[in-house]
Amino acid sequence: MTPTTSQPASDDVVHLTVPADGGYLSVLRTATAGLAARLQFALDEIEDLRIAVDEACAMLLSIATQPAELECRFSVTEDALAVEVTVPTPRGARLPAESSFAWKVLTALTTSAAATTDSDRATISLLTRRVAG
Repeated sequence: MTPTTSQPASDDVVHLTVPADGGYLSVLRTATAGLAARLQFALDEIEDLRIAVDEACAMLLSIATQPAELECRFSVTEDALAVEVTVPTPRGARLPAESSFAWKVLTALTTSAAATTDSDRATISLLTRRVAG
């Protein structure tokens, strides 16, 4: 299952690539907060999304090849922020089970969360819609 959202305008997609190292996650958390603020998310929603992006990145960093780059794609629409985080992985690498605590965090803090893996990459996709009102 891949999170879906309305199609973003081409200028409302932000790509960031950082080294696959925990020391660079603050860059992604800051970008997440800035883009969520642009959508006028409430402060609690912004913090939830920052935590979710941090958790998704931590999950991916634990299985990433080294050295590697963490690629993050933010898509902004009128009422939602979609985030896709991808890393290269060794063949056979697996993300935590959907019943794990990490996945419970992601699903509690976002509208939807999904993961895909293939022979050499893993991606976690998050979607958060702004609460109306």
